[in-house]
Amino acid sequence: MRKAIAWVLAAAMTLSLAACGSSSSSTAASTAGGTSDTAQTTTVANKDKPLIWFNRQPSNSTTGELDMAALSFNENTYYVGFDANQGAELQGQMVKEYIEAHIDTIDRNGDGVIGYVLAIGDIGHNDSIARTRGVRSALGTAVDEANGIVSDPVGVNTDGSATAVKDGTIEVNGVTYTVRELASQEMKNSAGATWDAGTAGNAITTWAASLGDQIDIVVSNNDGMGMAMFNAWSRANEVPTFGYDANADAVAAIAEGYGGTISQHADVQAYLTLRLIRNALDGVDINTGIATEDDAGNVLSDDVYYYDEASRSYYALNVAVTAENYEDYLDSTVPYAPVSNQLDAAAHPEKSVWLDIYNAADNFLSATYQPLLQKYDDLMNLKVDYIGGDGQNESNITNRLGNPSQYDAFAINMVKTDNATSYTALLGQ
Repeated sequence: MRKAIAWVLAAAMTLSLAACGSSSSSTAASTAGGTSDTAQTTTVANKDKPLIWFNRQPSNSTTGELDMAALSFNENTYYVGFDANQGAELQGQMVKEYIEAHIDTIDRNGDGVIGYVLAIGDIGHNDSIARTRGVRSALGTAVDEANGIVSDPVGVNTDGSATAVKDGTIEVNGVTYTVRELASQEMKNSAGATWDAGTAGNAITTWAASLGDQIDIVVSNNDGMGMAMFNAWSRANEVPTFGYDANADAVAAIAEGYGGTISQHADVQAYLTLRLIRNALDGVDINTGIATEDDAGNVLSDDVYYYDEASRSYYALNVAVTAENYEDYLDSTVPYAPVSNQLDAAAHPEKSVWLDIYNAADNFLSATYQPLLQKYDDLMNLKVDYIGGDGQNESNITNRLGNPSQYDAFAINMVKTDNATSYTALLGQ
C-alpha cells in the first residue's frame, strides 16, 4: 500500500515538474519571438526598450550641438524629424518668389521698401533658428557671424538700424527695392510657453498700430502663429502671410489670401515615429517598411526622407504649399498612401507605447501629427497612451511616467531640447 502511495506521489511530482518546465520554455520562446507583452515587460529593462525622440531633437538650445548621449541612449534609440535647413530654405525662397511675382502691388505705401514682420517661435529651438535664418538669407537681410546667421529677434526696426539684421535688396524688372525686417519677436506667453499663437495675434495688432502700411509681408516660424496673425489683421488688410507646417486651416486659408506654407511631410514623420518602434519590438531590420518593403507592402521612396547615420536621425523632406498646389494638401491627417497598409496582428502582435506631445495646445502636433499617429498606431497594432503636456514644464509630462515598466517602448517630444536627461534618468532607474 505504501509503495502504491509513494508511486502515485512520485508520478504526480514528475507531472508537476514537467508542467512547470513546459511553462518556462513557452515563456522563453515567446519572449525570443517577441510575441509576449508580459514576458517583455518583466524581462526587458526600461533602459533597453525602444526610445524614439521626435519633433524636438536632443540638443543644446544655445549652440545647437546634438546631444549624442540621448540619441544613442540604447541600440534602439533614434530621432524622427524633418530636414530643418532644407525646409527653411524653401520657406525663404517661397516668400522671395511671391514678392517677385507680385512686385507691382506688394509695396503697399509705395516707399520702395518691402517691409516684413517675423514671428519667431522659440529662440532656443533648432527648427525655429533654421526658419528665421532661411527667411533672412533668402531676403538678403541676414547678418552672418562666426556661429552662422544671427537668428535673434530685433524688436522694432523701422529705420533699419538693428544689428541682428541688415537691409537687403531685391531687383525685379530692372528696379531695385529695399527689403527690411521691420519687427520680430519670440512668441512666448507670460506663463513661458513658446510658439504661442495668442501672443502672435497680439503682436501683429501692436505692430500694425505703429507700422501700418509699412508692413507688406507677414512671416511666421509656424502656421499656428501665422494663422493667429492672419485672422487678427492680415486677412482684413490683404497682407500675404507665410507659415510653416501645412496645418489644415492654413492650407485652406490660401484660397483666402494666406500666402503659403511648408509641408514637412507630417504623414511620413508620424509613420517613421511608430514604424521604428514596431521594427525594434519585432526584432527585424530597422529599415523594414522604410527603405525595404515589409510583408504588407509598405515602403518609402528616398525622395520623401533620408537617414543620417551619424546622428541616428530620420528626416522627412519638405514641400512648398502655395496657391498652385494647395488643394492637394487640404487634409493634413491622411496617412501617406505608400505606407498605409495594415500589418497582420499574428505576425506583429499588439504592444504598448508611451508617447507624449510637449504641448497639447500646439496646433501642428495636436491637429496634424497626433491624428496621424492615431491612424498609424491601428495599422501597426500598437496600443499608444498619448500624454499632452502644457508646453512649459518638463515635469508636467515626466510626472506622468510613473511606471515605465508597463510599456514596451517610448516616444518622447520634449518641452526643451536640452532636457533629454529628464526622461532617460527615469528609464535608467
